Amino acid sequence: MRVKTPARREAILAVAADVFKEMGFEGASMAEISARIGGSKATLYGYFKSKEELFVAVTHGEAKKQMEPALAALDQEVDDLAKTLQVFGEKAVSFLCQESTLQTHRMIVAEAGRSDIGRRFHEDGPKMGMERIAAFLKKQMAAGRLRTADPMLATLQLCALLDCETVKPMMLGLETSISRPRMKRMVGRAVETFLAAYAMPSD
Repeated sequence: MRVKTPARREAILAVAADVFKEMGFEGASMAEISARIGGSKATLYGYFKSKEELFVAVTHGEAKKQMEPALAALDQEVDDLAKTLQVFGEKAVSFLCQESTLQTHRMIVAEAGRSDIGRRFHEDGPKMGMERIAAFLKKQMAAGRLRTADPMLATLQLCALLDCETVKPMMLGLETSISRPRMKRMVGRAVETFLAAYAMPSD
């Protein structure tokens, strides 16, 4: 059996990404992906046990590259909490509103009722991102910038505020594009609302 290599795995992910974009999750097949790679299905299954596992790996690979800069904004020392959340929100929403990201999320939602792909996607991707946001908010609570509360609940509420004017309308096709200045204002409103609920009163 051929030895697995990181380079081969990355090549598989690149080809699979193209196939999923062209055919969607349901239309794509492991046979098509292996044919484009130029190997056997047995080799492909040696790296990924199912189409669901491969699809989740593809989506997480792209999300990690795109979301890391947004999450990295939360790793810095904070002087201005509103500004930090604004920078994070703009970077995160910009990625989430990309057509390729929206297309991926639509495929996951469509398939979630028929398999465990929704759970897999959440556990290995968004959940870890939310845990990093929650850790940041917990730190701000300990520093006295935010009132003490459940950090994960606060994270869920922050994400919902960021989504409601941006990602949700784009997902439903109510918006086809959002200009950068307009997105900045939308994120600003989300941050303002979040801080109205959680920020400690200034002296």
